[in-house]
Amino acid sequence: VQLQASGGGLVQAGGSLRLSCAASGRAFSSYGMGWFRQTQGKAREFVSAISWRGDSTYYADSVKGRFTISRDNAKNTVYLQMNGLKPEDSAVYYCAAKPYGVGVSLRYDYDYWGQGTLVTVSS
Repeated sequence: VQLQASGGGLVQAGGSLRLSCAASGRAFSSYGMGWFRQTQGKAREFVSAISWRGDSTYYADSVKGRFTISRDNAKNTVYLQMNGLKPEDSAVYYCAAKPYGVGVSLRYDYDYWGQGTLVTVSS
């Protein structure tokens, strides 16, 4: 599967963005999907994941209550709605896929990655 992330940009603190990750290739509905982020000099960190069935979602404590992950299998797309953005949310955001993934939060467990999309939150 090939992944294409989009939706990043510059936003003021307190604002919102919605990231999208469009998938092409084999059956999107059979993939658990995740979002990670990375800043320069730091390891890529888990942000959120959604199970392949779409019935379970997972969040890092740092984004819980502010970010929402969802998927639209008809559009082969997973979304990350980010509200209440903070400067510390600034990073390059990556989407990832794992066949039949459920609650996968370790980056090493994902099989496919998209290119990143840059989110910058100004204070």
